[in-house]
Amino acid sequence: MNIISLFTGAGGLDLGFKKAGFNTIWANEYDKTIWDTFKFNFPATTLDQRSITNIPSSEIPKSIGIIGGPPCQSWSEAGAGRGINDKRGQLFYEYIRVLKDKKPLFFLAENVSGILLPKHKEAFQEIINQFKKLDYNVTYKLLNAHDYNVPQDRKRVIIIGYHKSIGKTFEFPEAENKKLTLKDAIADMPEPKEALAYNNANNPNSLNLPNHEYMNGGFSTIYMSRNRVRRWDEPSFTIQAGGRHAPIHPKAPKMEFIEQDKRIFVPGKEHLYRRLSVRECARVQTFPDNFVFKYSKVADGYKMIGNAVPVNFAFAIAQTIKTDLISLERKKGSLAKAFAPDQFVQQSQYK
Repeated sequence: MNIISLFTGAGGLDLGFKKAGFNTIWANEYDKTIWDTFKFNFPATTLDQRSITNIPSSEIPKSIGIIGGPPCQSWSEAGAGRGINDKRGQLFYEYIRVLKDKKPLFFLAENVSGILLPKHKEAFQEIINQFKKLDYNVTYKLLNAHDYNVPQDRKRVIIIGYHKSIGKTFEFPEAENKKLTLKDAIADMPEPKEALAYNNANNPNSLNLPNHEYMNGGFSTIYMSRNRVRRWDEPSFTIQAGGRHAPIHPKAPKMEFIEQDKRIFVPGKEHLYRRLSVRECARVQTFPDNFVFKYSKVADGYKMIGNAVPVNFAFAIAQTIKTDLISLERKKGSLAKAFAPDQFVQQSQYK
């Protein structure tokens, strides 16, 4: 089942869909610090490196689905929250433009929980209405990736659209009973190396696991205003798109409360407080160890991983979509092929 990927990033969403049986044939990513990583891990996928605003829909291949997460900074609760008034927020309309022109059977759009804030209500509803006007049954939900085999608290809004010809609306999968913890994710890992001066990356051959190095440098007063340590038996805090705010490794005790908005590292235990390594963050985001992140600055590794959709989270959603598409193919094979000729998996494979 061939799909295309917009605002692809490092490819967490794509890898989750790949595990479910989909194939990303074309992807778009404008950030040059990500290109080498995506090409290395998805060598068979065409990567268009232009801004989506400069790509005519005619140059994008037809597919059965479109996936992607338009930039989320504009909607973030922690940021300025300009939403649709920010140029990055307006990229949602580029997503809609491609959807309108390519008419796939389904689409998935992912964004931060801040998009549901009251101040964005009108803009968000307009986006949903735009999707619906294109003949899609649209549903959205705020989900926690921790409910889907991800050892991390990470709340994200997932928007799914099924073309009305499918005759149904996407139903989100039930939460998994087992909840993964930091122990499940990183307990077996050896100690990482500290980044070189100026947070330059180590020689990859000197690391005992790919990308197993951590950012050095001090901690801001904002960082020290909250506890940043989770225990081994807890899920990680949200992995953010910046190494400066990476969680502290669980070998350290929880930070000591001093007063409102002020905490300290437990005296005498300061040496235990280090940031999770790039690879540890990747593990928390459920990337396999053979998924290698390419960078010269360690900060770029954290950025790619923090902006990604957790692989297992994407897989859980993709599995449900795949099941629905297989059911459609059995009932309306000719209709499915009309949307994506020569790209849909043949019905006979599922008999």
